[in-house]
Amino acid sequence: MLIVMPALNEQDSISAVLAQVKQSLPSADVLVVDDGSTDRTAELARAAGVRVARLSVNLGVGGAMRTGFRYAAARGYDAVVQVDADGQHDPDEVGALLQLLDEGADIAIGSRFAGKGAYRAVGPRKYAMVVLALVFSRLSGSKLTDVTSGFKAMGPRAIRLFAGYYPAEYLGDTIEALVMAIRANLSIRETPVVMRERAGGTPSHSPVKSAVYLGRAGLALLLALVRRRPSVDSSDAA
Repeated sequence: MLIVMPALNEQDSISAVLAQVKQSLPSADVLVVDDGSTDRTAELARAAGVRVARLSVNLGVGGAMRTGFRYAAARGYDAVVQVDADGQHDPDEVGALLQLLDEGADIAIGSRFAGKGAYRAVGPRKYAMVVLALVFSRLSGSKLTDVTSGFKAMGPRAIRLFAGYYPAEYLGDTIEALVMAIRANLSIRETPVVMRERAGGTPSHSPVKSAVYLGRAGLALLLALVRRRPSVDSSDAA
């Protein structure tokens, strides 16, 4: 298993998050993808004894995860788990995601809205998430409540697919990636998780972004449905 941790200017939280990952998942390998940070994120990650891939420019979560998938595919990992560097994802919950992979899922999503924890979305984000959950539940044939969650585990087929192409644009790493997975006939399931408060840094969604979230989410879904991407068995994803 490879933990892929996208990180942008997370020097306030990265050390503590990596310490908890090591405590909760001592057998897991960890790759921190420094997404163009201007602070000490990469330095502190190396000091914690994990591998660091440093991107020269900020590509966003999708670009960082694409790096992680290619690293995992090249080295034959059976599972990739995305854990954010800001402390919101609890490493103790990774076992529940891996259990879904063991049961046959290709992608396991940690849901904030499936009955565990007190996370609540408000305003346009709430309505967008509800609509997206209904659409993706219908598309995938599996009940999904949190399709924009970044806390996910991917099995071998998903790793091959996403190593070939993984969307980097805004919301592409969640919405478009799931559409790609559905088109490739990958199985997607979710399990309830507790999402914690950020341990440091600055939230990625500003008030302005939240105000236009519904429109952007709809546009991202529309673009994902009309685009063609490599299949899971494409030689490009090998």
